[in-house]
Formats: sequence, structure tokens, C-alpha cells
Amino acid sequence: MSVNRTDLVAAIAEKASLTKTQADAALSALQDVLIESLGKGEAVKVTGLLSVERVERAARTGRNPRTGEEIQIPAGFGVKVSAGSALKKAVAK
Repeated sequence: MSVNRTDLVAAIAEKASLTKTQADAALSALQDVLIESLGKGEAVKVTGLLSVERVERAARTGRNPRTGEEIQIPAGFGVKVSAGSALKKAVAK
């Protein structure tokens, strides 16, 4: 089972005594802040919950799984998400 955006908005609205429209706006704002911050190379940390940061990936040699041919994968960026202590405790139960 998973929680989709609609379910998440409804849960936030209920827990925070907000309308679904307000909760959706807050979730959209969080998404915007994450995208803008990571785009600038800034990490986002919510103590106890999670931290999200942009990581640099070096160029490397890969292999085409169909043909076995070696290919060059260019350097780029990825996203690293780390669970905070509250999340770790929640999944350990």
C-alpha cells in the first residue's frame, strides 16, 4: 500500500486543521522550495525527519545491458535523501 498525493493532502489537512486546498498549497510550496534549493546546490534538512541534498556523480563507464557494449556515462548530479531519527524509529517498529 502507498500514499499518493491526494491521500497525503487529505491527511495533512486533517492533522493540521486545514482545508484540502490549503494543504495542497503547502505541499506544493514544499515541493517548490526543495526544487529551488537543490537546483542551487543547497541541502534541505528537516531535523528528525529527513535531509535532501544534491550530489555530484563522476563520469564513468557503463555497459549496455542488451548488447554488452561499453558506454560512457557523463558526469552529472543526483539527489540523496537520508532518513532522520523520527523516520528511522517509525520503520523500526
